[in-house]
Amino acid sequence: MGLFERFLTLWVALGIAAGVGLGLLMPGTFQAIAALEIAHVNLVVAVLIWVMIYPMMIQIDWSAVKDVGKKPRGLALTLVVNWLIKPFTMAALGVLFFHYIFAPWVDPKSANEYIAGMILLGVAPCTAMVFVWSQLVKGDANYTLVQVSVNDLIMVFAFAPIAAFLLGVTDLTVPWQTLLLSTVLYVVLPLAAGMATRNVLASRSDHAVGEFVARLKPWSVVGLIATVVLLFGFQAVTIVAKPLIIGLIAIPLILQTYGIFFVSWWGARLLKLPHDIAGPACLIGTSNFFELAVAVAISLFGLHSGAALATVVGVLVEVPVMLSLVWLLNRARPA
Repeated sequence: MGLFERFLTLWVALGIAAGVGLGLLMPGTFQAIAALEIAHVNLVVAVLIWVMIYPMMIQIDWSAVKDVGKKPRGLALTLVVNWLIKPFTMAALGVLFFHYIFAPWVDPKSANEYIAGMILLGVAPCTAMVFVWSQLVKGDANYTLVQVSVNDLIMVFAFAPIAAFLLGVTDLTVPWQTLLLSTVLYVVLPLAAGMATRNVLASRSDHAVGEFVARLKPWSVVGLIATVVLLFGFQAVTIVAKPLIIGLIAIPLILQTYGIFFVSWWGARLLKLPHDIAGPACLIGTSNFFELAVAVAISLFGLHSGAALATVVGVLVEVPVMLSLVWLLNRARPA
């Protein structure tokens, strides 16, 4: 492991501190960057995510993708956790904490909105960042691509009915622009770029692909740190203004993330999945498609609602928590 990978947790911690500090010192700059978005997808963050996932896309071998169907257990685990467990445990934790444990400190209207935001996060499994986490745990790039693609396909049909059922609404509208644009930006385009790059490099020598990916990997970590700085910079004022509420929302979100991870890990061990398949299978359900969750929260409840705030807190806690899970998986990886 290089210097960046070895001390990744430290760099992320420094990135969080830098993001909050710079966000307070230069709020106008971060507001201008935050405004560079289409259908709730921030274009600057999209570029940084490209930097992070491009190396993994180059590693995808299409001749091996067809073999994924011969190992369906990892995909089955992902789908069961994402669609039959995660949305409902998120809703249950939201109700437990905001209707009961935190009831003395949160008014009922706000509590319901926080629960709604949590539910929207729970019904939106991650797309882009899964490639980053999979790369950090040395997951199978081909298998990860299939997992993400199948989840995205199911999300098109399952997101609205599950979210509507758990939220108790009948007129939930899926922001198709956000869903489709994110899929194109984070999966289709980087995958096409990776395939083209792989073909060019493979025509040069047998080692060219591996050598090129090795040179790119430090930049992938730089992209992750820069993303952390931006995300915390965007919300710096809110973090300082509402630390108690953010802390209250973060508690059930963190418990949900670790809980779903350990359910997935137990399932992976029960199914005897190899590490390079078990790693992505455990991580895809624990992270969230926050652009979609934020977009729906704003459209249903408003920009300054508790639901929108809860989805933003989900963004803030995700990277540090996911890095701790990456560390756990790497510790458990066979020598």
